[in-house]
Amino acid sequence: MTTQRLGIDEVLTTTRSVRKRLDLDRPVPMELVRECLEIALQAPTGGNRQGWEWVVVTDPATRARIGDYYGRSVRAYHASGSSAGNLFQDDPARAEVQRRVSSSSAYLGEHMGEVPVLVLPCIRVPDGKLPEGSQAGLWGSLLPAAWSYMLAARARGLGTAWTTLHLAYEREVAELLGLPGDVRQGALIPTAYYPGDTFKPARRRPLDEVLHLNHWSG
Repeated sequence: MTTQRLGIDEVLTTTRSVRKRLDLDRPVPMELVRECLEIALQAPTGGNRQGWEWVVVTDPATRARIGDYYGRSVRAYHASGSSAGNLFQDDPARAEVQRRVSSSSAYLGEHMGEVPVLVLPCIRVPDGKLPEGSQAGLWGSLLPAAWSYMLAARARGLGTAWTTLHLAYEREVAELLGLPGDVRQGALIPTAYYPGDTFKPARRRPLDEVLHLNHWSG
């Protein structure tokens, strides 16, 4: 499948969370999803264990049920007062961005079940029990691959979004999908074509505000 002519820096700086602009009506070929996953499998894992598993959901009824769980979680999140739209109210410019993020989050909460492809990156965990203390090694063996999948999708004209709110219903989704007891979900990535191509680098905090050279200071 032909990719867009994007340089690596452009892919890395313009891969945005796509929520409102996902094309809910255009089918996504499984061949294209497989291409993106083949690239994802090149990501590093601790000890080269490659303990990841990938669940790709295209069945409309199953997508709808996952979407229902996701929608419930999104509505609870927004009702809690801790959603993105409530952050940085003392900074007018940033507050406006946060309101747009919150609006798009609410939209996806209502339409997740309609997205043509849902990808759930998972990882095997002994006995299904997450380790106590630091879990960086565990999730560090899955999340780079999930991000690689999203970058590969961007290069192929597909939009994605990194979401985890469905994990409030992780057990229910696991039962729905028939996941073994030692498999835990890391994210839910909606995948669809998107109209247009207007992505650009996002406004971020200046590097010098977050860079600590040799020693934490300031």
